[in-house]
Amino acid sequence: MAEEKTYLELSQAEGSHKFYEAIVNGTELSVRYGRIGDRGQVQVKSYPTPEKAQAEATKKINEKLRKGYELAVMGVRAKRAVTRRQIVSNKSSSQQAPTIWQFASGSPAFGIFVEKDRCLVGNEAGQIFALSHDGKVLNQFRLPDGVKCIVADDGWLYAGCDNGKVYDLTGKIPRVAYEIAENVDIFWLDIKDGILGVSDAEGGITTINHEDESQWNRRSSGSYGWMVRCDEIGVYHGHSNGVTMYDWEDGKVIWHQSTHGSVLFGWQEEATVYAGTSTNQVYCFSKKGEVKTIYQCDAPIYSCATAEDGKYVFAGDNFSSIYCFNETGDRLWKLATGCGSAFSMQLFGDRLYIVTTDGSFACIDAGESAINAAMTGTVPQVVNIKAPTQVPAAVAANTLETTSETTEKVIVECFQQGSNLRIRVVSPGYNPNFNVQFPKDIREQGAQYVVDKVIESGRGSFYRAYGDIKKLLI
Repeated sequence: MAEEKTYLELSQAEGSHKFYEAIVNGTELSVRYGRIGDRGQVQVKSYPTPEKAQAEATKKINEKLRKGYELAVMGVRAKRAVTRRQIVSNKSSSQQAPTIWQFASGSPAFGIFVEKDRCLVGNEAGQIFALSHDGKVLNQFRLPDGVKCIVADDGWLYAGCDNGKVYDLTGKIPRVAYEIAENVDIFWLDIKDGILGVSDAEGGITTINHEDESQWNRRSSGSYGWMVRCDEIGVYHGHSNGVTMYDWEDGKVIWHQSTHGSVLFGWQEEATVYAGTSTNQVYCFSKKGEVKTIYQCDAPIYSCATAEDGKYVFAGDNFSSIYCFNETGDRLWKLATGCGSAFSMQLFGDRLYIVTTDGSFACIDAGESAINAAMTGTVPQVVNIKAPTQVPAAVAANTLETTSETTEKVIVECFQQGSNLRIRVVSPGYNPNFNVQFPKDIREQGAQYVVDKVIESGRGSFYRAYGDIKKLLI
């Protein structure tokens, strides 16, 4: 039976510039999609009969045609640059916050993560800096594209980038853990127990499993979506029409709540989820979908965060101001950042860390005495910290050291399973039926690798590689 190929493109002057190709070859359907001019991503699936494969292809093609795709000839349209979020910060007229130190990363910054021993910022230039809590630069490295966010999942740390790749930062070399479809303009992402949730510019939500394979995707009622938060029971998606919760397993809608204005950022605690909106409000929902509290600000909200269990709620607006509310919604204070609007924020102890539109990473004393002093105009002298002048080159994620040392390490091997390369543990004491979450771009059939640890996922059924990875010399 002859191969049947259909090639479509969607190219808009100020919007999408992507292709979709479906190839039916007997009982096999191969789909390739991505940005025009790129190789794109390929998905292959087999069906019981050629007729069923063709029916599925026809269904997918018709869906794309309804979305505005048209039949096209490959190679006629040229590649176009990736779009970026461009947000302009307005000035604030409020009093200054008690900033302890301020680090100039050199480019607008979205990514932030703070833990006991370090604070990280990732910016639009692809640079990630690790600082101590007193502002000393501990380490820096560079990824191939702008950093959209930095998220933690148990002991793992990931950075999502504008090139559609998500990098595992737990080892010495950043590794590509997930590669999202190139035709998806990512706005935000989150990870829970190795499962990735992605919100995009078109209001879609997608989950991707530990083998970097799509579980499900849904189109929300909104036109775009900047918020996604994940927990063990569901995915919380904030978009231009409110917040929707989906079931982890099948993407079924569990609840939806409208908001007065588009959702621009989200946060979660164990029992609640928070959504900052374009209409100057932060909504607090229970994870059953009930509206609990609405926090009123004076301008659109770019970011929000809370103290543990929502005892205090913080918000950053587009006028370079930050707010603090108590749990019941009373505004306790509003102060100016002095360094742009906060794209992202995180509270750690009594310090509020923010990353901003001008590329600053600032540490603000949110303790009661410091805030009271700031409200009367008394603030500490800010320690200004510059980024190192020498910018490291981006490290290739497929760089791989070799070793013959296996003491206190775990050995895994790569094997062929159908059309895929998988990883399993060969060290004794592990379930031989569990595959291992492992970077795809360093897999080589028959090769063995040494990793620091493998840890069973909270959901069971697979292991997760942790720390450095080296190829074992056999």
